[in-house]
Amino acid sequence: MKGAKHIQKLIKGLKRKGEIPLIPYLTCWDPDLETTEAILWELAEIEPACIELGFPFSDPVADGPTIQKAVVRALKHRPSFEEFFEFVGKLNHKGYPIPLVCMTYYNIIYRFGLENTVEEALKTGLSGFIIADLPIDEAGPWLEVNKGKGLATIFLATPTSSEERIKKIAKVCSGFIYYVSLTGVTGARDKLPEDVINRLELVKKLSSVPVGVGFGVSKKEHVKMLAPYADAIIIGSAIVKIVEKKGKKAPKEIKKFLQSLIK
Repeated sequence: MKGAKHIQKLIKGLKRKGEIPLIPYLTCWDPDLETTEAILWELAEIEPACIELGFPFSDPVADGPTIQKAVVRALKHRPSFEEFFEFVGKLNHKGYPIPLVCMTYYNIIYRFGLENTVEEALKTGLSGFIIADLPIDEAGPWLEVNKGKGLATIFLATPTSSEERIKKIAKVCSGFIYYVSLTGVTGARDKLPEDVINRLELVKKLSSVPVGVGFGVSKKEHVKMLAPYADAIIIGSAIVKIVEKKGKKAPKEIKKFLQSLIK
């Protein structure tokens, strides 16, 4: 099973080889499911540690304009969570080699049913979840349902998280900790905060699971700066922008873009 332990193993293995473990994000159904699948197969060729596959939600509070627009495009297809799991299941049945993590919001999971969500994830080979608006203080029922199942539950730590809170997040996190590099929403930035390295070092010191850093990472110099300190680097809005501009021609462009970041 490509669950939490498998993701950790891939991150550590890539680091050992001197490579930069990437975690790309894309919004499922943007601009359509056929293009999403084509992008995923192109991404597999650059061997990321895992891929965040966003399930579109009408109120993506953690996301900036780029991903918000992607969600609007995706929602035109009226996607259901059942169809999402069906898509993941078919992909894994074809031998998809990279762990897929669903990034979504708690309302989607709550309405679908916590047990039902875990059951479908295990059945279809989904590797885990990032639930952007679920804080650890409210995550008890979700963690209980997931106990011992092997799925990754990835929580977010932020620049405003205290040491005590980071310790609590690290204790319940599996797969990796998602360190948000800046306060605010997702979106490519020209510059990253000056204290991002110090904060990354602190989170890594307090965590026994790998630490991935995202939000604002969009340039080769960002990756070069973060690579010695982060266990993995998350790229989202910069990829989604390519989808917005190129549409069905995006898959190969995205692969070229990510390759340019790590060369």
